[in-house]
Amino acid sequence: MTRRSIRPASGLAAPVARFLKRFRHEGGAVAIWFAVLALPLAVLSFGLIDLNRAGVEKRHLQDALDAATLLAARSTSVTSEQMQAIGSAALTAELSGVTDARLESSTFTITGTKITGAATAKVTPVIANLWIGGDMTVSANAEVVRSSKNLEVAMVLDITGSMEPNGKIQAMQSAAKDMIDLVVQDVQTPFYSKAAIVPFSAAVNAGSYAATARGAVTGTKGITGASWQSGVEKSVGSISKSNSRVTITSNAHGFNDGDIVYISGVSGMTQINDRYFTVSNKATNTFRLSGIDSSTFNSWTSGGKIRKCQVSDCSVVITANGHGYVNGDIIYIDGVQGMTGLNGKLYTVANRATNTFSLAGATGASYAAYTGPSGTAYCTKQGCEYYIFTNASGSAKMFQITDCVTERTGTNKATDVAPGTALVGRYYAGAACPNAEMIPLSTDKTALKQLITDFPAVGTTAGQIGAAWGWYMVSPTFGAIFPPESRPSAYGAADTLKVVVFMTDGEFNTAYCNGVLSDDSTGSNSNQINCNATNGNGTVQAQAICTAMKAKGVIVYTVGFDIGADLVAKDFIEKCATSSANVYLPSTGATLKDAFAAIGRDIMKLRLSK
Repeated sequence: MTRRSIRPASGLAAPVARFLKRFRHEGGAVAIWFAVLALPLAVLSFGLIDLNRAGVEKRHLQDALDAATLLAARSTSVTSEQMQAIGSAALTAELSGVTDARLESSTFTITGTKITGAATAKVTPVIANLWIGGDMTVSANAEVVRSSKNLEVAMVLDITGSMEPNGKIQAMQSAAKDMIDLVVQDVQTPFYSKAAIVPFSAAVNAGSYAATARGAVTGTKGITGASWQSGVEKSVGSISKSNSRVTITSNAHGFNDGDIVYISGVSGMTQINDRYFTVSNKATNTFRLSGIDSSTFNSWTSGGKIRKCQVSDCSVVITANGHGYVNGDIIYIDGVQGMTGLNGKLYTVANRATNTFSLAGATGASYAAYTGPSGTAYCTKQGCEYYIFTNASGSAKMFQITDCVTERTGTNKATDVAPGTALVGRYYAGAACPNAEMIPLSTDKTALKQLITDFPAVGTTAGQIGAAWGWYMVSPTFGAIFPPESRPSAYGAADTLKVVVFMTDGEFNTAYCNGVLSDDSTGSNSNQINCNATNGNGTVQAQAICTAMKAKGVIVYTVGFDIGADLVAKDFIEKCATSSANVYLPSTGATLKDAFAAIGRDIMKLRLSK
């Protein structure tokens, strides 16, 4: 048999070869050593296997935790409680069938855009517990930073009278407040999330922004004086009549020919009481009453007072510096002290001067003395505090302006240009102006939800005005009127999402002409102006606004609440939305709540996607 040569060993083989050679020479001594070392070597070997198992299980746990944390981050959850529910369920599923370890604990939390996961598991060793005293614990940690966007959401909510029956307004309030909690985050860095509320019925209450949006009220002037006579009152000494003429004696009366005087308190010749006359044939102590026939007058017996008038009809002369009125203007007077009989009435401006004018026909002697300065004069044209118009019944009517606003007219009726370019419409109150004022973009969840809680249910439906103001809330051009913290970002701004959620329960039946409810709207003829809506049908107006805002990149969700067989309303709801997936038609309070929750989740998905 040919013997094989053995080459010198190298690497690990060399020590082994030397050991075997020694074993061959030393025989039994080595066998004893093997017997002594066999048990600890076996324990050490199995211990190393246990440690390797622990390392493998740690890797399994880490992989599963990474996947669960990522899944939680991709959800729409916004609280640590929600993250915990999603993350722990995902971790259990990820570990199922891939590990012998026992999951002991897991936590998932959210801080801003950072999602943190932590987990521990137990591994039962084969033999290592001889020196570690029990199961081995493995742990893992994971962190995911969510992708996100700035969020601007305007909620346009119908608070008309039709929302009152069957608890509809309460259902909407509950659903809307839930959405506020969902979309407005507690942590506003590095990305913000803001919401605006636009309640609408017959109009939108713009509150403190009304003057900027619709223009300041004009022609309102403070009254600093009101009088009708000049000079000192004179007493009648005697009155005579001859040849149908009346001659009055009043020592050193001081009147001149052409002066207008008012006579009162005469006994006997009572026909001249409480009338004004023109002075003629004046002498130091006498004068005549021009142009009268005294043939039927009684004879004077005693008494009488003479006062010179400031203007030809002895009417009240108002002082209001720089008033700007012209002769023929109709004005409304209120708040005057002393001469209170002037208050709450309309007058025609006469004898206009730079700082004064008279109230035609308001004979001054009929009023008590003025005790101001007090009182206000208001013009009654478009843009004034009060507006006189002819109503649908053909009668004159006067309404006062409010802080509510109506449609913008002209070429910018369906744009979001700033009010400085085109003012929105005024609202002269004939139908109810909702007390609930809109709130521009805000992070104050308490204030937003309190507004919703306080919603009334009143008035008719001008959805086109609500739609416009929903757009204005997220428009960088119109929104420049709001405080810095409420101003929307520019269109196309990086990582910014603009959303309008529009909810209504029926067809739009209210529109305006000259700031008054139009003749072709739903309402009472006495409160409607005798002209049709300037912009036409409210639904058509609203659809044009929806189309325009979507063209700017605004995402629109629509909710038709309990609209039933109202095909006009349903058609608008379907066409206004960005897509059919953004349309919701709930019929009950419960399904309305579900709809708002679904919209909120969808918005958050959009926000958390890149």
